Amino acid sequence: MPTCKQTLFISYLLLTPVLASASETFTTDEADFRLTTVARGLEHPWSLAFLPDGDILVTEREGRLRRIHQNQLVKAPVAGLPDLVVSGQGGLLDLQLHPDFESNHTLFLSYAHRTAQGMTTRVAKATLEGNRLVDVSVIFEALPRSGTSRHFAGRMAFDNSGYLYIAVGDRGDMDRAQDTQDDAGGVHRITVTGSPAPGNPGMGRSDINDTLLTWGNRNIQGMTVHPDSGAIWTHEHGPRGGDEINIIRPGTNYGWPEITYGIGYTGLPISSLTEKPGMAQPLHYWDPSIAPSGMAFYTGDQFPEWQGDLFVGALKMRKLVRLEIRDGKVQEEEDILTGLGERIRDVRNGPDGSLWLLTDSSDGKVLRLDPVQ
Repeated sequence: MPTCKQTLFISYLLLTPVLASASETFTTDEADFRLTTVARGLEHPWSLAFLPDGDILVTEREGRLRRIHQNQLVKAPVAGLPDLVVSGQGGLLDLQLHPDFESNHTLFLSYAHRTAQGMTTRVAKATLEGNRLVDVSVIFEALPRSGTSRHFAGRMAFDNSGYLYIAVGDRGDMDRAQDTQDDAGGVHRITVTGSPAPGNPGMGRSDINDTLLTWGNRNIQGMTVHPDSGAIWTHEHGPRGGDEINIIRPGTNYGWPEITYGIGYTGLPISSLTEKPGMAQPLHYWDPSIAPSGMAFYTGDQFPEWQGDLFVGALKMRKLVRLEIRDGKVQEEEDILTGLGERIRDVRNGPDGSLWLLTDSSDGKVLRLDPVQ
């Protein structure tokens, strides 16, 4: 007989009839892989995280948090999400597990939020109990709010010291990114309780917001931790061209919009400068734009040929990009899955050493890359 707890678990585990599809085989410069659709039918999935029990959590931009159990999508969304708004590029965005999730079941969600003063990016902390979030509390809110529905950013990552990094876009108002008393257009670093992290450049100063770590960032959609150095790496959307990969360093101005390798959507220049004293140069940039989203260094053991390579999803160009990094520089770039026709929203290392992707559409998919034996 099942226990009460097991019965409750079974009761919400009404699985959608979506089984892993037959896999396809692909050949790349360094490795061959099988691509398997683990789940589909997700509405603009944005982020995923692997739970210690083998389940997977996936955010849908449309405002739902979903669970995948034994390679099947649980029909009932996770309950108890914070109040959020779905508007334009905003909705439910990134998901990060607490570094001690296995013992405390704490996770963090970024999302768009609206009041009478406008919309902004928020981060909430919550505890996962079964298929419900409890003890939900807002620990970060970017101010001031605005009426636009663009450039919420929302990507997050934990560094090796346990501090949470949060990207906030320029909200479609480029000049905000150079204002260090404005939370837009930068990366913020906080503790798990929402306090400014020690060592932030604005601590004890009135001219820099105390959670702000960097500024001059347009709209960061990829964030990951370097497996050796522990540094936080990001990429961000340029306008027409000028997508950038950057290494996040406290107190650094990344230049937007005073310097850029892109031009405006009208075809007119945004700036005549691509470099300026006191502003960082990107490690790598794309022109024309690929619209990067999601990013991970491959750290598994299933693809030894890919060890340490950086994988970046692309929305506009609908592909996965592999970058070989040596001595802090991109030595090789390879386009993968160019014929798939899917907007790649997120890229993650799986606990089994495989590489996982999310596709951004109204019939979004969870994809897994495994080596060909």
